[in-house]
Amino acid sequence: MVSLLVSQNPDGGWPYQRGGPSWTEPTAYALLALIAQGSVAEPVERGLRWLNAAQRPDGGWPPQPAVRQSAWVTAVAALLGPAALGRDAYRRGIAWIVQQTGEDTNFLSQVRQFLTGDSQGYHGYDGWPWFPGTSAWVTPTALSMLALRKAARCADSAQILARLDMGASYLLQHACSDGGWNHGAARALDYDARSYPETTGVALLALSGKDSPGIRKACHWAQAQLPGCRTSEGESWLRLGLLAQKQLPPNAPLPARPPRTIQNAALALLASAAAEGRNPFLE
Repeated sequence: MVSLLVSQNPDGGWPYQRGGPSWTEPTAYALLALIAQGSVAEPVERGLRWLNAAQRPDGGWPPQPAVRQSAWVTAVAALLGPAALGRDAYRRGIAWIVQQTGEDTNFLSQVRQFLTGDSQGYHGYDGWPWFPGTSAWVTPTALSMLALRKAARCADSAQILARLDMGASYLLQHACSDGGWNHGAARALDYDARSYPETTGVALLALSGKDSPGIRKACHWAQAQLPGCRTSEGESWLRLGLLAQKQLPPNAPLPARPPRTIQNAALALLASAAAEGRNPFLE
């Protein structure tokens, strides 16, 4: 927690690397981690002021204030909930997320799928894109689902529940043959693609509470990958996903990889909080 406090920029936001400009993604993760750890109010209040000021008129958040387009980071910001963001800012952020779908049905996307040998194609399961007007991918879909799951607990919305079901179907449809997930293309040039720890962990987290043969297979893959994971980010997401699925082995080794970025330090704290029963992604 100390590393997050000392790396906060004077403007209230957080950079990816200490000394850099503030960005939405590391700021939102740092705030989630500090709140989960019961941090002092002043740094959190400064961070929330920076985040609220960065929200765009359409309700979404850009990756950085200089960017004039809302993007996937809206889901990470929305995970902070209405108590932190304020009800109006939160409501507008959730409305923006609900409106986003991957553009997987357009002509160019279908040509790309044909040329790359992506036999999955579009099956009517709408995921979420990194940026509006582009194809859906696993990570923004999982993060958007986590944000909408929290919103569904705040208000009864058939539209939100329907989007969550479609998001879950999208994730299950795009699992790799080895059991986990990569960026979203399980096959390319007629070859099976390999899974990544980061995307597998966040997908398992988003699918918390669901059970299927595919999810159980993904848990087995995640358990096998955890001891030899080479990055702090991968370790944290795998732990978060396995904890959410109640499948973290009791003898799992403690985190061994030092975080290299502010965001990864925040994720490590979030994984530790989840292991202690405080999971901001699911609360």
